[in-house]
Amino acid sequence: MLLSRKRPSPKRRLLTWAVLAFWVAVTALAVPLASRLPDVVQADSSAELPRGAQSTKVDELEARFADGDLAPGILAYIRPSGLTGADRAKAESDRRALAPVAAGPIAAPVPSRDGKALMLTVPLRDEGLVGNAGKLRDQANRDRPPGLDVRLTGPAGSALDVGDAFQKVDKPVLIVTVVLVALALLLTYRSPILWLLPIVNAAIALQTTGAVVYLLGKYAGLYVADGTSTILNALVFGISTDYALLLLARYREELRRHPGRHHAMAAALRRAAAPIAASAATVSLGLLCLLAARMGFNYALGPIGAIGVLGGLVVVMSLLPALLVILGRWVFWPRIPRYGDAPPARGLWDRVGARIAARPRVVWVGGLAVLAALAAGCLGINTGLDRGHFLTTTPGSTIGERLLAQHYPGGQGRPLQVVTDEPDAVAAALRTSPGVARVGTPERSTDGRLTKLDVVLSDPPDSEAAKGTVRALRAAVPEADFGASTALLVDLADAQSHDRRVVIPLVLGVVLLILMALLRAVVAPLLVVATVVASYFAALGAAWLLFRYGFGFPALDIQVALMGFLFMVALGVDYNLFLVSRIREEVAAAGHRAGVLRGLGVTGGVISSAGFVLAATFGVLGVMPITMMVQIGVLVSLGVLLDTFFVRSVIVPALALDAGHRFWWPARRPETPSPTTRPTEVIGAKLP
Repeated sequence: MLLSRKRPSPKRRLLTWAVLAFWVAVTALAVPLASRLPDVVQADSSAELPRGAQSTKVDELEARFADGDLAPGILAYIRPSGLTGADRAKAESDRRALAPVAAGPIAAPVPSRDGKALMLTVPLRDEGLVGNAGKLRDQANRDRPPGLDVRLTGPAGSALDVGDAFQKVDKPVLIVTVVLVALALLLTYRSPILWLLPIVNAAIALQTTGAVVYLLGKYAGLYVADGTSTILNALVFGISTDYALLLLARYREELRRHPGRHHAMAAALRRAAAPIAASAATVSLGLLCLLAARMGFNYALGPIGAIGVLGGLVVVMSLLPALLVILGRWVFWPRIPRYGDAPPARGLWDRVGARIAARPRVVWVGGLAVLAALAAGCLGINTGLDRGHFLTTTPGSTIGERLLAQHYPGGQGRPLQVVTDEPDAVAAALRTSPGVARVGTPERSTDGRLTKLDVVLSDPPDSEAAKGTVRALRAAVPEADFGASTALLVDLADAQSHDRRVVIPLVLGVVLLILMALLRAVVAPLLVVATVVASYFAALGAAWLLFRYGFGFPALDIQVALMGFLFMVALGVDYNLFLVSRIREEVAAAGHRAGVLRGLGVTGGVISSAGFVLAATFGVLGVMPITMMVQIGVLVSLGVLLDTFFVRSVIVPALALDAGHRFWWPARRPETPSPTTRPTEVIGAKLP
């Protein structure tokens, strides 16, 4: 106790101010660099495609063809009653007006056999594609004859729709995230000052991470995909705020035990560092498991997500302690923790623990039954959204593609690209293959070694019939590589299937090993991981019912199951990790039963607040117009809430109580209170 009354040394005070000065300097450097992160985002890159797939190989070979950097914009002119002379004149006028924008000659509009449609194909370069596609759309809608429906589709139309969607929501989503987190923190602390500190730390972590990712993307070749920054914002903001809440809660406890705030912070860091660091290791290593993925987007997200998690950890564990110590106890006003204050009286989670302790086996069996009932919703899941549902509203390019399909062969808007060094034999085989409507004119590569053919399928590109045709063509024509359109969809589905089979077991193994190392036990980690997996399937089942009957989505995006599992398991284990590590600490002081209930009582409030904040940050993705983001956001939010308020707070304590000291096997039974236990750790633990 005498040691705790000593004033902090001048060296410790100097170190505190040095840490603050360091982060001020880092932030000043990071903000302008982070603002340039969009400059290194690579759209339409083969790095985002399935690694080693035929469609990826075809995409990489595009550079060897004269039109390899072209992405056509297809203008569809439709009049159900039949085209008029004015309609044909409009299409021809657009052809002339768009010549300066096009990357080459624009062929004459192609009429449909029924006389109700014209198709004008405008070649555009990949560089500046979205801007030029916008010019096509503007010109097509200018001076349009009444009753004529004009739509931009093809690769350029799709790129424009996606670009519009991301441009409209990136900043609003971040603003909504900050507002929701601020409200949650205000409700948690009821302090006009304290809520600002987690926000400031999360913002600095986000800027620092953005700067690091930008530098690695600019100078080290790190691939940054479209949509990565949106997921990174939610991950870094949520996880930084969580770590700040957990450190704040432990610091508040220590302020009641130490007269000096420096000593209180040192004690808080000693006791909170292990579970917080283990949490960061769990999430970052789980994300790095994506390096085993075939899907390019998944592979790219792994290191970027890990950088974000580690950035949040470093900022919270260095800057936040410095700010808290410099500002002093008054930052908690009006509920300022004073030295010698008694521990808080029994709260909600103490009462929950008492009810669980009365019949723990009934509680955990009933809890698992509830999870099983929710998980039953997984039985009806459909996976694989078509392009028409890529956005939450039907984009113009999809409407145009559907209109073309009514008047031209189904795959006219998005033909396959077939690359081969045996063009004559391949072309002959394709023309006689079922499901092929047309084989285009062969195009030689600039070096004369390869030939590319555009192949139009009879069925719409997203249909199961078209996918079956592609699989049959690949088996029948092994001399060629098939890419783009339906071939890409087939490869994406195969890559995601591989990633689920490989990445999910890796993530579970990493999480289990970290829990075993932290808890020095086997049974507790196995039970915790089992409950988190159960909560994932329960959340997936509930989310699917919501998507199907609430949102009207016909299927899950192929990336949602894996992304949802990764974030839910890694983040869900966090809260169980914080709970069980605190229970272990309390068990050493008060025995198993009392320690379990005390651990639940002292961590319940802060973990619930952290879970709510994290659910809010991911839930904001639900306002985006991109279906995949909506589904990931809703699934992770549901999973975090379910895990925080039901699995972690009810099922895990019930399992720990029912298992008794076997919960810690093969470690020694920590039944006897430690002789160095502080009295304040067990005072107020009014247990049944």
